[in-house]
Amino acid sequence: MHWGQYTWDELPHQLEKVEGAAILPVGAVEQHGPQLGLGTDYWIADRVCSEVSQVTGVPMLPCLPYGCSLGHSDKWPGTIAIPPKVLIDFVFHIGEWAHKSGVHRLFIVNAHVTNHAPLRCALEMLRSSYSDLMVALINTPEVSQRVRDVFFEDAQDWHANAAETALFLKHEPTWVRPDKLHQADDPDRTSDCVFSHPVNHTSSNGVTGTPSKATEEMGEQLLKWMIEDLVQIITRGIQETIPLKPV
Repeated sequence: MHWGQYTWDELPHQLEKVEGAAILPVGAVEQHGPQLGLGTDYWIADRVCSEVSQVTGVPMLPCLPYGCSLGHSDKWPGTIAIPPKVLIDFVFHIGEWAHKSGVHRLFIVNAHVTNHAPLRCALEMLRSSYSDLMVALINTPEVSQRVRDVFFEDAQDWHANAAETALFLKHEPTWVRPDKLHQADDPDRTSDCVFSHPVNHTSSNGVTGTPSKATEEMGEQLLKWMIEDLVQIITRGIQETIPLKPV
């Protein structure tokens, strides 16, 4: 169900079957503490959306691996940060050209928290430019209450925490450094803060949470829920109609 696997004369027929729906996964390349790989966020976006695409038949555009990671600073090597205005324009143009191909329902699925603001701006630009294009922005850690509960269990400002670590313990173990799990735990220092501080001002190692609590069982259940619950949202979106006729 990947967009790139279709030919130009096959894609329109598939889009017709799903009411012009397409999925755009967006991730990031950034530090995830001493225990997880730099591609954690884009792996999550790509894996969840690939599974959902197979279930729903909705074509999945290639995952955007880079995101707005400026808040992680350059303290820890490996982070590749894209400025918000670049991400806004990039996603807008992807949506613009997807619309030319027959997309009328675009699901932007985001796996990196601070992508949300620029992606929301891209959504605003797309829906104001094309009245027949409906755009949804869905954050994978908040796809449902049960998923949110797992992600936020060990920290409100979580990052590279138990939830993310558990996903990789189960599904991509070569991306985890098990010998560093227990020393990776770092508390959330943001609960009483007025300002939004960069990660190098709030975390000693890039982690916020307790990755030592991660288990394979948690990772298996969490990915299952993320897929099931996103399938429900996509399915509802395929059937959704505009509440009122445009005037």
